[in-house]
Amino acid sequence: MKPHGKLGQAGRQSFSLLARLGRYELAMLLCVAVLSGGIWGFVALAEEVIEGDTHSIDESLLLALRNPADLSDPIGPGWVEEMGRDFTALGGVGVLVLITLGALGYLLLARHYRAALFASIAVPGGILLSTVMKLGFDRPRPDLVPHEAMVYTASFPSGHSMMSAVTYLTLAALLIRIQPARRLKAYLLILAILLTLLVGISRVYLGVHWPTDVLAGWTAGASWAALCWIVMRWMQRHGQLEPEERSSGTE
Repeated sequence: MKPHGKLGQAGRQSFSLLARLGRYELAMLLCVAVLSGGIWGFVALAEEVIEGDTHSIDESLLLALRNPADLSDPIGPGWVEEMGRDFTALGGVGVLVLITLGALGYLLLARHYRAALFASIAVPGGILLSTVMKLGFDRPRPDLVPHEAMVYTASFPSGHSMMSAVTYLTLAALLIRIQPARRLKAYLLILAILLTLLVGISRVYLGVHWPTDVLAGWTAGASWAALCWIVMRWMQRHGQLEPEERSSGTE
């Protein structure tokens, strides 16, 4: 019976290893798909914007969020407009810096020093890319409706949308690594996606961005986050990042 027991244990270990490899390969394929699809989508959208082919749909969607009798008035009661300002602040530089510092502090306290170093490079790198892209395209802000928030830079891509995607999705990917419970991994990822969506929608609602600006920001930011995730996994497999914590299977 002992040989059979050893064989059974070896078989279970082999199956567990294959299952982990399968999950790893699936996750890598999904990230590569997000990266390639995001780059393709951004390039295609940028071409359409440069040629002016998106202007009519941009105008229609922007006007759909305004009171037809008074274009200075976003649809909905005043508290909705105030919430829009609150949501848009979640993509501002000050808030994102505080959230990034908070996440770095958590990683350091959890003794994931290399992951913290990676985050301190990945997040500012994505924000810098957003700034460079804005300067390169230099698209004017919407002048169809009054702006409900202060703006200082060009319009394409939406910096708030891209920076929030870069920050929230990249930090979520890093925090997921040190969270063994799958339900909490899913919670962190869903929360990051929700915050990114709310920031982007609020930019159009407040009239400071064309919808295609926001869509471009989302695609570029998600692509950067996917690239960071791929690099992070490669570094982890080569021992350059702390190993990911696994679920004990008792959750």
